Amino acid sequence: MKRALERLRRICLAFPEAIETTTFGHPTFQAGNKRTFAVLDEAERAGVTCIAFKAPIAAQRALVDDETFFKCKFGARHGWTSAVVSSDLDWKKMRGLLLQSYKLVATKRMLAQLTT
Repeated sequence: MKRALERLRRICLAFPEAIETTTFGHPTFQAGNKRTFAVLDEAERAGVTCIAFKAPIAAQRALVDDETFFKCKFGARHGWTSAVVSSDLDWKKMRGLLLQSYKLVATKRMLAQLTT
């Protein structure tokens, strides 16, 4: 989990005004103070480290066809999706998904600062 958290931090904290906080004991990344776009936890599947993120519903439907991804227990109807962190997780793809999640919750001011 430590290595996954380090990679997640590098990706998420590069987005404008992104911050790291802790929610229910889990590292949580927010666009500003209250707009969560990613969570690293083991709550979705016991003993399995996962990254929860928000996705458009159509994207979520496509993602869950891959065994790496599944709908979150809570918030799935709003697009919350989890990715199982494993040695073969495609971090480049994950960065794109995290950026998409960030864009879904960030303010217009934050989005204007993106240099992706």
